[in-house]
Amino acid sequence: MTGTDGTVAGTLVLAGTPIGDIADAPPRLAAELAGADVIAAEDTRRLRRLTQGLDVQPSGRVVSYFEGNESARTPELVEALVGGARVLLVTDAGMPSVSDPGYRLVAAAVEKGIKVTAVPGPSAVLTALALSGLPVDRFCFEGFLPRKAGERLSRLRDVEGERRTLVYFEAPHRLDDTLAAMAEVFGAERRAAVCRELTKTYEEIKRGPLGELAAWAAEGVRGEITVVVEGAPERTESLDADELVRRVLVREEAGERRKEAIAAVAADAGLPKREVFDAVVAAKNAARTSAG
Repeated sequence: MTGTDGTVAGTLVLAGTPIGDIADAPPRLAAELAGADVIAAEDTRRLRRLTQGLDVQPSGRVVSYFEGNESARTPELVEALVGGARVLLVTDAGMPSVSDPGYRLVAAAVEKGIKVTAVPGPSAVLTALALSGLPVDRFCFEGFLPRKAGERLSRLRDVEGERRTLVYFEAPHRLDDTLAAMAEVFGAERRAAVCRELTKTYEEIKRGPLGELAAWAAEGVRGEITVVVEGAPERTESLDADELVRRVLVREEAGERRKEAIAAVAADAGLPKREVFDAVVAAKNAARTSAG
């Protein structure tokens, strides 16, 4: 069915759900849960706990919609929307599509001219950012880092020089490795905050340099984790490659290891360590070529 404005009559509603405390549920959520024709839930068991906590009895059909069946179930939900249904999408916590199922369905609905709206709700990203004590005027959300160490380092190096505050999600059993990798790439002194179990009984905000946080996490951390990392410092001076190499050599001659010398020069100049490292390698290769 198509309306006079050319849009399909059905409506897709993305509903934010509590990230911890059920009392944080947005007021409209109960009404949408009660009135939706179809509820697509990332975990139907969690949905049941949510509706019980809100004292709501859904009248519509409930279907599962998670990473494993997202591609297969999307056409079915789009068909319902085209037929005029009001489809409510909820994930385990927070806003659908933000590191959760939802993007495929939203894209498919938009393509069909279906109205897409939202019930705004709690966000772990914004909550952690606000609590971190780090700059909030400009930030970027990086989601989950890759599980493999090499891919994780590569992804971090991509944003090594990013000036905006960075926000990540991470699993508790990978937190120590992730913080250690961040300390290696961004520098052990870069400020960060680990936000654990936000809005829950055992909420904890651990703030400090990445090196200290990595040592703390090595002892084991539990719960839902959001990591906020300070952006790269502003470049304090403009240095060419030759000057960067010269400063590294001065530090090496004073007894510093090359890795530490590169990190120190990069920090002083407000540059990514990779830029200084590349300059040193290029100079070394040029010296070999000249000698040959």
